Amino acid sequence: MSEHADDAREDDYDYVPGGRRRKGRGAKGCIAVLLALAVLAGGFYFGLTKGVGWVADQFQGPEDYPGPGTGKVEFTVNEGDLTAEIGRNLKAAGVTASVQAFLDACQDECSGIQVGDYELQKEMKAADAKEVLVDPGNLIGFPTVTIPEGLRLTEIVSTLAKNTDFPEAAWNKALESGKIGLPDYAEGNAEGYLFPATYEIKPGMKPVKVLAMMVDRWREAADAAGLEDKAAELGHTPAELMIIASLVQAEGRGSDMPKISRVIYNRLDGPGDKGGTNGTLGIDAAIAYGLGLSPGSTELTPDQLAEDTPYNTRLNAGLPPTPIEAPGDDAIAAAANPEDGDWYYYVTVDLSTGETKFYEDYDGFLEGRDEYKAYCETSDRC
Repeated sequence: MSEHADDAREDDYDYVPGGRRRKGRGAKGCIAVLLALAVLAGGFYFGLTKGVGWVADQFQGPEDYPGPGTGKVEFTVNEGDLTAEIGRNLKAAGVTASVQAFLDACQDECSGIQVGDYELQKEMKAADAKEVLVDPGNLIGFPTVTIPEGLRLTEIVSTLAKNTDFPEAAWNKALESGKIGLPDYAEGNAEGYLFPATYEIKPGMKPVKVLAMMVDRWREAADAAGLEDKAAELGHTPAELMIIASLVQAEGRGSDMPKISRVIYNRLDGPGDKGGTNGTLGIDAAIAYGLGLSPGSTELTPDQLAEDTPYNTRLNAGLPPTPIEAPGDDAIAAAANPEDGDWYYYVTVDLSTGETKFYEDYDGFLEGRDEYKAYCETSDRC
């Protein structure tokens, strides 16, 4: 081996104390170091630019569409919705790009947004969506159907058919569907459970949906009156209270309703036969219902009063088998909260004003009946 060869081998190693030699990095080692430095420098640059971008994003404001938007979106503001909830619903509907953009557009100007339906667009600028919502003039109006208090089920079906595109057959089919949300104790009979009110009929709403909406409104009234709890306190079922509510609706008005309710309970549950009624209610509106006669049209004849149907409350003690018409809020509340009193009779002595007098015994009732007859001699209301 030559001397130069030995020198070359020596150059490849560094001296290490202890007699060992460590191989030098040489040219290849230098290249690796340079590559590592380049990677570090590149990473630093990437991190720096990325970080600057992130910081910049924090000061650019929330995501928002440029607008003006496309298509149509029917948007609903629900009862109790706060501004943040409206913002979330707008984003979910694809109207606005972010909740925060809507909140920033609102600030203190959205407190007057009214409950209802509005026509918006997809991908609107948040400020533009806010301008639509704060203007009550942009509320969408839908056709309405008004169901007055005291209508029978057949009359309600007729009213719905006359004011919508669906015939009576479609409404009756929906009633038989079992899908309108009636309580179990209604036993599938909607009489008395389609609440009298004004309802919006929105595009695409079919009979089942409309009837379910009416039952939902009845449930609100029942819950407000505490119907089920009060039924237990009074010793009756919720179904019986609904029958009583329908009788109260047929017989009374205003402040008289809780008194009429008490008369019914006294006749049903009073001690012995204190009132001399033998547990019968004597409500002619129920008799007319059982005969299929129009309510309140004329006084019933002796033959009609003598006809024995399950709804003849002169012949049969206790309640009729079902409600006889649709009670409103006041009648349901009166059935659940009868006024305290010992009355067993009442007579409406003036049909024009609705003045009604209450009596504890039959002799008092006879006095009221005479007063009513005297009124009829001078009035064409009888």
